[in-house]
Amino acid sequence: MKPLRLSRQIFLLSTGFVFALLALMVCSSKGNQNQSAADSRNSVTAAAPDSENKRTAISDDIFSSRQNAITRAIAEVSPAVVGINVIQVQRYYQRNPFADDPFFRQFFKDVPVEKRVKSLGSGFIISKEGHILTNQHVINDATEIIVTRVGGKQYVARKIGEDFVTDVAILKIEGNDFPYARLGDSDDVIIGEWAIALGNPFGLFDLGSKPTVTVGVISAKDQDFGRQNNERVFEDMLQTDAAINGGNSGGPLANCNGEVIGINTYILSSSGANIGLGFALPVNRVKRILNDLINYGKVDRTWRTGITYEAMSPLVARHLGLKSSHGVIVSALDASSAAAQAGLQVGDVIMGINGREVENFEDVQSIIDDLDLKKGDLLNFRIYRERRFIIIPVELQTSERRSRGRTS
Repeated sequence: MKPLRLSRQIFLLSTGFVFALLALMVCSSKGNQNQSAADSRNSVTAAAPDSENKRTAISDDIFSSRQNAITRAIAEVSPAVVGINVIQVQRYYQRNPFADDPFFRQFFKDVPVEKRVKSLGSGFIISKEGHILTNQHVINDATEIIVTRVGGKQYVARKIGEDFVTDVAILKIEGNDFPYARLGDSDDVIIGEWAIALGNPFGLFDLGSKPTVTVGVISAKDQDFGRQNNERVFEDMLQTDAAINGGNSGGPLANCNGEVIGINTYILSSSGANIGLGFALPVNRVKRILNDLINYGKVDRTWRTGITYEAMSPLVARHLGLKSSHGVIVSALDASSAAAQAGLQVGDVIMGINGREVENFEDVQSIIDDLDLKKGDLLNFRIYRERRFIIIPVELQTSERRSRGRTS
């Protein structure tokens, strides 16, 4: 019996030892699993910032790839662009019903009528003091001018200067430290370079409180349309295919450097819609009258040269050695005039002015009328004297009145 009992005890001890060993293995396995899970969680937690940084870096790269010279120029110019809403007074005459009757029309005259109408346009701030450039036709006969800046804030603007001939006006809003646009050099424009038109077409500025943008190229420059029927003078115009529509007038035409090179002014279109023929006043032409408009409110165009001239005759032309009677002959000079001081003489034959040929008496006045001239401007006279041609520049002087005809 003793050996059997001993065997049973050994079996029980062995079995207990096996179960204890299995329990230890199970606990060890669970501990390893818990540690692995903890390590995994720690690894994920550590990787999260790295993943976020990678996503941010990718987003920055994508954003940078969307930026270019055009978007940077728009970001620079846009804060200075404004929408302009005006109340204008339109004047016309109401025709009387007896206008066609030769007897009664002397008793019934046409009745003058004034009508207040709303109009809109664009402009841009050119100084931190709040000076705004726009077209004169935008604010012509305006009784009220409201300017809206980017962000929606509105100001009552006052007109401090305007020039009908060049179609330029200066407004002023009250305040300080306004964002303003830089004026570039329109003489440095390259045909084919990018052109960016900003403004308030059809009043869309008021919807989003910011200007709309169209992009094209400079199609041509130095486009001279001369004096118009309404007495405006459009010369050296910049042509662009950037869309210019109603309400864009007065807004800036900018280059890729974020500089204003022109003022969007008008389009050529039989339907009134944009067809890619837009024209802007070159900013250099605006610069030459800017100080006059700010300081005096107008441009003084009463000038004189002191030259009296006559038409050429075939007999005089042969005597002077000319093959034709083209040009005009100087018959008198004011001794104190700029022309006399510049070196012109009686008997000189004027063959050209500012690069344009003078063929007859009427050409002189036609050329001068097509130019936007004021005191201080230069007229380059191409002169025939003693069988040779010379160029004599004459600086215009102020005159109480501008003479026409044979004296200028």
